[in-house]
Amino acid sequence: MSKRILFSSLIGAVALGGVAAGGIALASAPTEPTLENGSTRYVAPSDGSAGSFTYTADVSDDSGIRGLKVLVWPASSKLDPTEAELRSVDSAKCRSTSDETTRCTYTLKVTKQEAAELAEGTWYVSALATAEDGDTTFVPHAAAFDVTR
Repeated sequence: MSKRILFSSLIGAVALGGVAAGGIALASAPTEPTLENGSTRYVAPSDGSAGSFTYTADVSDDSGIRGLKVLVWPASSKLDPTEAELRSVDSAKCRSTSDETTRCTYTLKVTKQEAAELAEGTWYVSALATAEDGDTTFVPHAAAFDVTR
């Protein structure tokens, strides 16, 4: 066998092996949901209407999104929520924007009495995204906002 044929065969075998290995790596690489473009908005109640808190985020996963759980809490509480705890909190309302991405919005109404009892200062949003394939992503500090009077 000539050196030229041997060299060409080795290059082909290496290239084919690289493609096969890459394909295996891609097929077995698990993906987790991602949260992007998160935003918060707190509106204090006025004399004639309730206030509100809103958290919105784009949640993506290659399998699609099953849902987003959200917990809002004051930093002064020293709360340290866990992924397990977020499984039993309120869900955001989600609507698909593509096969892989969903826009989720969580809204709380705040009465004047409730607003008077809210701790002033920094508040955090914790979020738990769940994909259709069961993968989850827990973000303990997905967003922050301030409550003032």
